[in-house]
Amino acid sequence: MRLLIIILLGFALGGCSAGSGKGLDVSGRPLSEGGDLPLAATLASIQANVFNPSCIVCHSGASAPLGLRLDAASSYTALVGVSSSQNGSFKLVAPANPDASYLIKKLEGTAAEGEQMPLGGPPVPQATIDFVRQWITDGAAPDSGGPASQPPVVVSLTPVPASASTDFPSQIAAGFDQDVDASTINDLTFTLHRSGGDAQFDNGNDVVITPAAVALSPMNARLAVMDLTGVAAVEDRYRITLSGAGTNVILSVSGLTLDGEFAGSFPSGDGTQGGDFVAEFDVQGLQASLDSIQANVFTPTCAFSGCHSGPAGPNLPAGMDLSSADASFASLVDVASIQVPVTMRVATGIADDSYLIRKLEGTAAAGSRMPLGGPFLDQVTIDVIRAWIDSGAAR
Repeated sequence: MRLLIIILLGFALGGCSAGSGKGLDVSGRPLSEGGDLPLAATLASIQANVFNPSCIVCHSGASAPLGLRLDAASSYTALVGVSSSQNGSFKLVAPANPDASYLIKKLEGTAAEGEQMPLGGPPVPQATIDFVRQWITDGAAPDSGGPASQPPVVVSLTPVPASASTDFPSQIAAGFDQDVDASTINDLTFTLHRSGGDAQFDNGNDVVITPAAVALSPMNARLAVMDLTGVAAVEDRYRITLSGAGTNVILSVSGLTLDGEFAGSFPSGDGTQGGDFVAEFDVQGLQASLDSIQANVFTPTCAFSGCHSGPAGPNLPAGMDLSSADASFASLVDVASIQVPVTMRVATGIADDSYLIRKLEGTAAAGSRMPLGGPFLDQVTIDVIRAWIDSGAAR
């Protein structure tokens, strides 16, 4: 099994000669030779030449790895002023400070954790990285964003709406399509509740969560951050509300009220200012059931586009479809490994004889340990998967 986690950015960037990039395409070739638009130290150019062709095949939509969406509507709020999921002491992009930006460390291969990006590909030429460095040095400015004549909408949220995790988040970050009024981001307009243990809301037992702080990011005028430092980690369902209705509402810098209605996909809104943005997520301990393993391991770690995403077939990694509990069951349980056909990927009732376990623990005779390139699953997590297999690997 090829269980692949994409930590940060799984994309390949071409090189270009040093300087302004004028007259060159993304690969550093003269435009007269034909090719792409010039790569420049602007987000719009980096988006067009790097993120769009190389990243959003994975880093888009609800299944984006670690919630890192790099489509044009989301990339700015997903990167600038956002803490790295791999090393929370760094921002993915720290404006004016490329050396403190985790994006640069991953591209240059200087991060202490994980692999250099792009994962498994040739290193990005330094001349190309220098354009990204220069954009950050210049302040990591956004593109034009949403028009000031339109109400602001929500374009990103971490944790991902409707997601499930074994870990309680250290913060919640909401991104908007334009600059918002910092005075309207507070604990009255950006709130968090948990259900009280029954996964239902508005029935009298909801618990109000008191965050350490709620504020607009000092690095990003389009990013609201709720700091959950010190909040007890309780397994439960949580509801996030960004207010666009009532007395206290979120406003754009031009004074328009949040267009917040959320139907499960970004951006929010119905085209008219007003309306709350409401989304939920679960914090649940990993259980020895396929549904729990799917939600907490396979979906966030394996089922990315181009990885174990299907359709089912003989070609790895996509052919081993781990995109849903049903697909994972069909791909794993009593199915022979392609690498070692005499071994079942999951041998019902016998974890020690299951190729899945050998790949996760690094004891397989063929290929690399999974997730490819790490970080690897901790033994506690693997032991839960072992328990599911030993108990019969039920669907």
